[in-house]
Amino acid sequence: MPLYKTLANALAQRIREGYWAVGSSLPSEASLCASFKASRHTLRHALQTLEADGLVLRRQGAPTQVISRQKVRRFTQSFNSPIDILSYPRNTYRENILEEFIELDKSLSEKIGGAIGSSWYHISGIRKQQDTEQVIAWTDIYILPQFASLTKDPDHKQIMVFEQIENKYGTRIDRAEVDVYAVGAPDNIAKRLQLKSNDPCLVIVRRYFDDHDNLFEVTFTYHPENKYIHRMEFKSGSGN
Repeated sequence: MPLYKTLANALAQRIREGYWAVGSSLPSEASLCASFKASRHTLRHALQTLEADGLVLRRQGAPTQVISRQKVRRFTQSFNSPIDILSYPRNTYRENILEEFIELDKSLSEKIGGAIGSSWYHISGIRKQQDTEQVIAWTDIYILPQFASLTKDPDHKQIMVFEQIENKYGTRIDRAEVDVYAVGAPDNIAKRLQLKSNDPCLVIVRRYFDDHDNLFEVTFTYHPENKYIHRMEFKSGSGN
């Protein structure tokens, strides 16, 4: 085991045992180096480890402060594909209600994140279950105009639009942003979802960027209350 790790473990053990109370300061670096017969470089590396574990707080020009006796549990979530961010069962499909070329005004520019006056292709539609024809969501999709022809593909109704863009045009997703919030259903969307105006909806906004950090697709999906559950699984970090 590296020396800094051995030292970090020894310091962490003392903190867990209450040798240094939460809220107190650790001895000076010189004192700790002398006590543990360690170099200043090794000590500082060990203190960085303790800080990463959430045990101490280090500030330039101030003593290192003990802030917890237990390591912070860290959780991670892994995605193999952007479809894992928001996916639907394959027994659902989207029925397009509106398709149009648009130019962004100030309001749409702020909503989508594109430049005022830029051209986009707008798709509005409802997602249904195939067997029951139950309406489960309303979606507004904004894509760059060069991708507009994908709506003519025979499998367009059942494949996520970003998948079509990747498969048909070779534009790859480098990063994606996802926003989730609650809102009262606007009048036009409430009617499509068979709701009353301002009935609660879960809105999920997804923005997709290519490897040049160019925004090429934005979607706004409205889910009526009790019609959709977005489930995520987090795994505790190894050793925590």
